[in-house]
Amino acid sequence: MQVQILLVFCIAVFFNALANILMKTSSLHDSTNPVEANATGIIATVFNPYFMAGLASFGLALLGYRFVLGKGLKLSLAYPVFTSSGFIIVLIASAIFFKERLNWTQWIGILFILIGVWLTALQMFDVES
Repeated sequence: MQVQILLVFCIAVFFNALANILMKTSSLHDSTNPVEANATGIIATVFNPYFMAGLASFGLALLGYRFVLGKGLKLSLAYPVFTSSGFIIVLIASAIFFKERLNWTQWIGILFILIGVWLTALQMFDVES
């Protein structure tokens, strides 16, 4: 059962990161002036396919996250792992897809986050005897 929960948790992390990437993509493919907050601009943003896919991804991430919390993942550990794992995915995806440069301090930060995620993930489940 824990393997299934971890799989759903990883899928939720993936969809959360994907949602952020899609939001960035939707802003790059926005046909309207981004500073215009008129009805036409808002409608164009809402119906942007990347924006809609991003919202759907956020929703799927939320559903998966809620599911795993209900199955015994400790919130005090699941949330830090969820956000920091997503942070790493978004950092690397931004470098690949948006050509954002990562400097050496960001790479060191990623390493520290990975170590923290690994140490934290060791005790993510409530232990009930």
